[in-house]
Amino acid sequence: MAVVQANNLLEDQSQVESGCLGLNDSGPYGTFVGIYDGHGGPETSRFINEHLFQHLKRFTSEQQSMSAEVIRKAFQATEEGFLSVVTRQWPIRPQIAAVGSCCLVGVISSGTLYIANLGDSRAVLGRLVKATGEILAIQLSAEHNASIESVRQEMQSLHPDDSQIVVLKHNVWRVKGLIQISRSIGDVYLKKAEFNREPLYAKFRLREPFLRPILSSDPAILVHPVQPQDQFIIFASDGLWEHLSNQEAVDIVQNHLRNGIAKRLVKTALQEAAKKREMRYSDLKKIDRGVRRHFHDDISVVVVFLDSDLVSRASSMKGPNLSVKGGGISLPRNTLAPFTTST
Repeated sequence: MAVVQANNLLEDQSQVESGCLGLNDSGPYGTFVGIYDGHGGPETSRFINEHLFQHLKRFTSEQQSMSAEVIRKAFQATEEGFLSVVTRQWPIRPQIAAVGSCCLVGVISSGTLYIANLGDSRAVLGRLVKATGEILAIQLSAEHNASIESVRQEMQSLHPDDSQIVVLKHNVWRVKGLIQISRSIGDVYLKKAEFNREPLYAKFRLREPFLRPILSSDPAILVHPVQPQDQFIIFASDGLWEHLSNQEAVDIVQNHLRNGIAKRLVKTALQEAAKKREMRYSDLKKIDRGVRRHFHDDISVVVVFLDSDLVSRASSMKGPNLSVKGGGISLPRNTLAPFTTST
């Protein structure tokens, strides 16, 4: 796990949980990865980091298994929980209505990989092509960014009566001219009309009242049976993908030692960011946080190495629970977790 900060306040959060995915050690067992890329402030991403996995454990225990529906319920409970926070704080901190976060989650259990996403963080699989020995990059997550034509078409079909639902502003496509993503946790000012009014800052307020939510908190979920040729997964916020293609990132992971691989990805992205501005990487590192946001975004990366034998057995294997938030871990191959992550 690796994180680099560009904003004055770190808005990215991340976590890795391995072991029991239910309450009271009742199983099933597996691994949970979360990347939460906040915007407008750190409150939403921090809230997700504290609550989403706990909701997932509760719904998993109720259903006694992992499923896409369990993950969807956990996302919705997290969204509702943050709405309650905004409702309580609105009278004294109205700007919290304009704080939100992307949310990328991966769950590995019973030989199945679940990828759930809101926003524009990304999960990329490295898969071995047996015929050539190459490692192919396969994007697992669907993204919700207005720069993508299919996302603009989706927004236009959901809001046929609003010709300004997506607007090209300063050469960037934005929902209502305000935000690039179309799905998130938080951003209540674009989901509940009662929070899109004074005393919210004028730059966030819409001229016309809206009758239905503009942004969605319903995640896109992919269910993928893990295959023996699946080698590793890169989970990262969009700050990484602004500077590295899927295949470039996969090649870096494949061609270097596992230990420190997440940091290597971050460093390579920063070197590319420096190159684009015709400056040295060493000079970029000297720039103060806040100012650095003009050169690159906060970046969070988790790399998961898959072991297909452990993946298939891990759902019923008891072992020590491991929990890391925003730090770094390295797990030996013979632990319960069907992967290794490293700083």
